[in-house]
Amino acid sequence: MRVTLCVDALGPQLTGIGRYTWELCRRLQAHSEISELHYYARRRLIDDPARLLRGRPIYPGHWPRRLLRRVQAKRVLNSTLAHGPNFFLPPEARTGVITVHDLSVLRFPETHPPARVEQFERLLTDSIIRAAHVITDTEMVRDEVIAEFSLRPDRVTAVPLGVDPTFRPLAGPELQVSLDKWGLSVRGYALCVATLEPRKKISELIQSWRLLPAPMREAYPLVIAGGTGWRNEGLLAEIASAEAEGWVRNLGFVANAPLPQLYAGAALFIYPSVYEGFGLPPLEAMACGTPVLASNRTCLAEVCADAANYFDPDDIEGTASLIECSLSDARWLDGARLRGLARSRQFSWERCVDKTVEVYRRASAASSS
Repeated sequence: MRVTLCVDALGPQLTGIGRYTWELCRRLQAHSEISELHYYARRRLIDDPARLLRGRPIYPGHWPRRLLRRVQAKRVLNSTLAHGPNFFLPPEARTGVITVHDLSVLRFPETHPPARVEQFERLLTDSIIRAAHVITDTEMVRDEVIAEFSLRPDRVTAVPLGVDPTFRPLAGPELQVSLDKWGLSVRGYALCVATLEPRKKISELIQSWRLLPAPMREAYPLVIAGGTGWRNEGLLAEIASAEAEGWVRNLGFVANAPLPQLYAGAALFIYPSVYEGFGLPPLEAMACGTPVLASNRTCLAEVCADAANYFDPDDIEGTASLIECSLSDARWLDGARLRGLARSRQFSWERCVDKTVEVYRRASAASSS
């Protein structure tokens, strides 16, 4: 099978969609059913998608060369199966496969930058019309996409994401050495990994943390790791205030390599997002043996099942009470670690890619019929 993968989501600071795209890059090229794999970004074919991870620019060159590259890209896109893993098909592709991770831009437009809302309004419906098949990360989003765009159910398939084997339990002096660079101690903090934007409900989590008894806040500072995001001026002020008081640490974006150590060292992982299409961080925390509290909204219960405890992110006092009880309950913490490890083993990137290739086969058959 000949495939062209769109890799615009790749960059030095990978979001969840960027991570998904990179896992496809890594594994599709070695898959037994993929005979030819091309990469497409910035409206041209590229040889090495890892260049985007390093932040290396793709120079467009002079106009005749740019035009030639676009002509070449259009020819390849329409002689292979195009896959847009970040919502949209390239404009040059007549058909292909797209992955719609969530409908948060439609459900919660006020939590996104206006330019992103305008982009989705302009491009998403067109991509869905052209696509031979749509992939979603969960059954919940699959149901939403079918209802929102009046699609036949056989045109939409849920393909769960995976967990890299580097996310695993860690212990001993080596783990503490890894945490020293952040000034953290093993099981001496709670963790939230999320982009700093309104949908993630980090402001509400900070308000809940403020309600914890002072000794607990001192023993378990809240560590926040994630990209800068958008519409977060008030949130950044809240974080700065709590940091000054000593019970919040903002690490900013943390690269993929040290993330397993950060997860594994935490006493508790909390994910208060009001809407997700999958939610990689809670699953990665579970794979590292860290107990998880997750929002009771959207698809997180589908992913985490009975391995996590759930809370209403808008219930500030209720969330604080659950956090206090969880950190104080050694029996629950031990049980949550075991349940989380068992649950995370049901997800792998190999399985994700195999199921994605199954979709490719169906889409190719639909396109040729």
